[in-house]
Amino acid sequence: MSGTSEGPGASAGTAPGAPAAPVTERHTTAPAENGPARTDSPRTDPPRAETARTDPAGGEAGSTAAELRDYRAAFNAATLPMGVVDGRGHVVRANEALGGLLGTPAAVLAGRQACELLDLASDDRTWHAYREVLLGRRSRFRCTRRLKHSDGRSLWAEITVVPMTGASATEAARVLLTVADVSDRRELQERLRHLQMHDPVTRLPNRTLFFERLASALETPPYQDDSLPTRQQARIGLCYLDLDGFKAINDTLGHRTGDRLLAAVAARLTDCAENDASRNPGGNRLVARLGGDEFAILVEDSAGTQELTDLAHSVLAALQQPFDLAGQRLSVSASIGVVERTAAGTSPTGLMQAADTTLYWAKADGRARWTLFDPERNAHRMTRQSLSSTLRPAVERGEFTLEYQPLVGMADGVLRGVEALVRWNHPQFGVLPPNRFVQIAEEDGSIVQLGRWILRTACRQARRWQLDHPDEPPLFISVNVAVRQVWDSDLVADVAEILTETGLAPGLLQLELTESAVMGSGGRPLRALQALSDMGVRIAIDDFGTGYSNLAYLSRLPVSVLKLDGAFVKGFRYEDGTHPSPADETIVEAMVQLAHRLGLTVTAECVETAGQAERLRRIGCDTGQGWLYSRAVAPEQIAGLIGSRPLEG
Repeated sequence: MSGTSEGPGASAGTAPGAPAAPVTERHTTAPAENGPARTDSPRTDPPRAETARTDPAGGEAGSTAAELRDYRAAFNAATLPMGVVDGRGHVVRANEALGGLLGTPAAVLAGRQACELLDLASDDRTWHAYREVLLGRRSRFRCTRRLKHSDGRSLWAEITVVPMTGASATEAARVLLTVADVSDRRELQERLRHLQMHDPVTRLPNRTLFFERLASALETPPYQDDSLPTRQQARIGLCYLDLDGFKAINDTLGHRTGDRLLAAVAARLTDCAENDASRNPGGNRLVARLGGDEFAILVEDSAGTQELTDLAHSVLAALQQPFDLAGQRLSVSASIGVVERTAAGTSPTGLMQAADTTLYWAKADGRARWTLFDPERNAHRMTRQSLSSTLRPAVERGEFTLEYQPLVGMADGVLRGVEALVRWNHPQFGVLPPNRFVQIAEEDGSIVQLGRWILRTACRQARRWQLDHPDEPPLFISVNVAVRQVWDSDLVADVAEILTETGLAPGLLQLELTESAVMGSGGRPLRALQALSDMGVRIAIDDFGTGYSNLAYLSRLPVSVLKLDGAFVKGFRYEDGTHPSPADETIVEAMVQLAHRLGLTVTAECVETAGQAERLRRIGCDTGQGWLYSRAVAPEQIAGLIGSRPLEG
């Protein structure tokens, strides 16, 4: 016999499976005597009989004795377990099917509290809903409960509670319980859920189940124990790993071998987690396959960072042992990101982002290793990402400025030119030097837009100085150019346009490229450099001596200036107060002589002391720049140096 219908056509006072109550020819809709009126289900007026009374099984008032016997018979014979409960929650009557379901005679159930029999008070939400039906404030309640049979076995039951109509004003309201055994359905659902939540290759929990467990672990209140002052809060740990070079195994040996390897890896990870649990009892561990060759070991209630790093170390050691797969002997390694922190204030997304970042660090650091999450390193990465995302709009917003460092003649100390150095006036991080953002700009391509702005601004400024000091020799302006500007833009056209726009002579513009960018240049970059040189623009190799140092290229490239890397000049210091570094001085002297024989001029960077300047002058360096003369300054200060006395310190 099926349960009560929830649809609009069902009579609220008829027991499930019982014969329909007799209906008179006149139909009315009347408010219920106990609880709110039901507007979705019409009620019939009870037969007018002076012997009317209410049947315990739910018969309507005024029913004949024969009809009442029929109701009781149907109630008792129903295969669907049912019971009638009064307003205080006591079982008034139970049928044999309910007694059989619980393993207790139906007569014994009478007078018992229904909530105890059916576990309806085990949680506040269920108990509240059940009480609302008893009080006539709710029209229906349904829940699923795990019940105990008298023989000890468990079963799952779907319990429905509905009010019964037909009681007189002097009688207490009653409700009808129906209890359906859904153990088979529940077991099927659990099997289907297991299939949905587990990886078919490794039999491990999959990504969905992993995130369910992770969310549940983080929602648990912090661990508190006054007797253990060193563990005031629950902690959580995660080892997030993937196999190094797994794709090559799949591609060369096939996916079947790859699946066997994944299953073998899963078994070893499970062993590692179980061994860790035996060493550090108390917290749960979950090994999951998140997809592809990615695995995770979640440690709930972690004992601290040491536990997680020990676990990661044991995983690496276990995976480094060769795998014997159907006669094939394979060796693999793994990279592991390790995160361990307090559960309070941690979200699943935040924990996984940290783990993913740390796994990336492990791979970048050389693979086959574990790396522990470092908040400071992560802050630097986040800052870098923030700069990358705001760099392009910053150019349009005018957040960049240029400062200029003097280039001074070594022989006379006279200002000959300046190098333009960009600064970013970042609204959050303050003034940033070029080493904080130029590499980022080169990586994302925004260096083209930024470089064009630097070139135009520097040439415009050099021309302004020239016009403001017509009686002084004009200063040349040196601008750094990234190799990506040569590849991703028409640098020759940009330079020609800017020189025409600003009126600056080509001979007063010097473009600096690093040695690593220039050496080995061919094709488009070499043609661009040659076209710029033919235009009259000077080409300088920056940081010379630290890159390829392929001297054969110097005769082929249209280079006019070598800028010696400051590392050589710093070796000119008196380390013990008496003797400079003879090796650095010999190297610099040889490079200066070679450059002069090739018709190139030489600029020394990082000149900081008068002693360094004197030795560079004796060696034959043409120009120098460094703090001995001036730091990078605003254009107004450069204007004050034009035509002034020599800038020697």
